Amino acid sequence: MTKEPVNILLVDDQPAKLLSYEAILGPLGENLIKASSGTEALETLLRTDIAVVLIDVCMPDLDGFELASMIHQHPRHQRAAIIFVSAVHMTDIDRVRGYEVGGVDYVAVPIVPEILRARVSVFADLYRKTQQLERLNAELERRVAERTAELEASTELLRESEDALRETDRRKDEFLAMLAHELRNPLAPIRNAVEYLRMRAQEDPSVRWSHDAIDRQVVHLTRLVDDLLDVSRITRGRLEIRRTRADLVEILRGAVDTAQALVQERGQRLHVTLPAEPVWIEADLVRMTQVFLNLFDNASKFTSEGGTIWLSIEREEGRALVRLRDTGTGITQDELPQLFQMFYQIRRSTTEAQGGLGIGLALVRQLVELHGGTVEAVSEGRDLGAEFIVQLPVLVESPAEGSTNGAKEEGPAIAARRVLVVDDNVDSAESLAMLLRLGGHEIETAYDGVQAVESAERFRPDLVLLDIGLPRMDGYDAAVRIREQASGRDVVLVAVTGWGQEEDRRRSREAGFDAHLTKPVDLAALSRLLAALPRLAAR
Repeated sequence: MTKEPVNILLVDDQPAKLLSYEAILGPLGENLIKASSGTEALETLLRTDIAVVLIDVCMPDLDGFELASMIHQHPRHQRAAIIFVSAVHMTDIDRVRGYEVGGVDYVAVPIVPEILRARVSVFADLYRKTQQLERLNAELERRVAERTAELEASTELLRESEDALRETDRRKDEFLAMLAHELRNPLAPIRNAVEYLRMRAQEDPSVRWSHDAIDRQVVHLTRLVDDLLDVSRITRGRLEIRRTRADLVEILRGAVDTAQALVQERGQRLHVTLPAEPVWIEADLVRMTQVFLNLFDNASKFTSEGGTIWLSIEREEGRALVRLRDTGTGITQDELPQLFQMFYQIRRSTTEAQGGLGIGLALVRQLVELHGGTVEAVSEGRDLGAEFIVQLPVLVESPAEGSTNGAKEEGPAIAARRVLVVDDNVDSAESLAMLLRLGGHEIETAYDGVQAVESAERFRPDLVLLDIGLPRMDGYDAAVRIREQASGRDVVLVAVTGWGQEEDRRRSREAGFDAHLTKPVDLAALSRLLAALPRLAAR
């Protein structure tokens, strides 16, 4: 590799000696620059970068030590190697002085050419390598600066992406809430109409079957909406679990009662083996029922007509094992690890398509784990059925008197009440009003927030079933205005709405509502609310 020549400055007041230096150093291939005095040397140093300076010690204007000191103090030439040349013997004191002013070597006259060439060559190479290192360092600093700028840009882009993801997540939650609201609104009058027709005497079996079929599909669609919202709550860590002591046996019996109609509709057999004694757990009754309903639905969905589903409970070392087994299509070993992932669905042929959103089992796992339990699936393979095993911790001590155990209690007869039903969906308002009139209640309806406030002041109801998303004045503002009326302190306000997320419930509490029901309203829940009306009004 060809060396890049560097500048060598030769300083001597005798021209003959300059020529001799030039002759000796010429073979090195460096750039040789001659100066016949210290002043001329300084002028050259102001214009040129110098690698090595060869200085005669004895010169008339500036001696070698003075020139070396001036060179060494100049920031541009502090790396230059200064070699002194002297025809007289230099004492140790002279040598020390030479090193103090920046000298690095000393050559005596008469000069031995090989020695001079070797020393100059060493310092020239050192200067060259120093320059290379400085260039490499500058390049490294440039690249570091570029990478730092890129990293800062990437960090900013990442920050923007995170902000965008948060915004997307927020909009997704808003969309799911709006979707639930918009789906629940038409479901409400359908459910109300079915309940109304069921309560009317109908002897025709086909008419009763039609009522039951519509009701089952409404329940199924409502559960799909609830599952979507629960998935959103779980992923954001906002799903609340309200645990109480509960009898797992009673929870399963309730789930069986609900699933029985679906199993019978599909021509399947259900064998249930439950212990006579309670199995006490600490659980959210609604969520745990949801777990087993989803598992029943999954088992029935993948079991053909005439197939069988078994349900049983086992006790094992402080845990309860609920086993749900079926004779369905089974699960392959490749499918098992993915079974509880969000939106995963087992793909079969189009003739075996079962539909669904692919979130039921993922929701089951999340809810079971929130209760401190586990769920697993076992299958020998295709067409060999499957078994789902839910393990839950059990309570050793018996529940305190009055604890929730899932048993149904017969409440007192419900007295007739004055009820104001407010909903901008006329079908929803009128169908709910019809149901309540069948129970002997006096009903008035309103279709926006302003009408609600006016009707409440004139009608003086015991109970107001108030929608939230109303025209002219929303339900929150209407609730505040009703509470401000003379009779508003004692009236029971219940939000009946498609908005069912925790934030919506919080806002309804702050607006003065006593309860919050989501559409379509469960008739049993509404009956319990009417029965509890005196206690709610007295609070």
